Amino acid sequence: MSPARCTCSFCRRRQAGNVSCAYSSLDILSGAEHLRCYQFGTKTAEHYFCATCGIYTHHRRRSDPSEIGVNIGCIDGQDPTDYEPMVWHDGLNHPSDT
Repeated sequence: MSPARCTCSFCRRRQAGNVSCAYSSLDILSGAEHLRCYQFGTKTAEHYFCATCGIYTHHRRRSDPSEIGVNIGCIDGQDPTDYEPMVWHDGLNHPSDT
């Protein structure tokens, strides 16, 4: 598992380390009824968060909607600090913005 962070304006603020997987392989085992989706701009990316506690859980990527980034802090048994320092991806200069 190699979590990474993104430099885009949204991700920079939330600071969550993410691991990638295929969107089709994500299984939400419980609490799906509490998830809400936030979209902005192109409405391609889908950012999910818990309506109860507010934590960011995962997002469907704008750069590749077949992929999903999962907040490593939301995976049982994973401690995000175990993966420091994390790689930063350049989301500030997104190819879809040119």
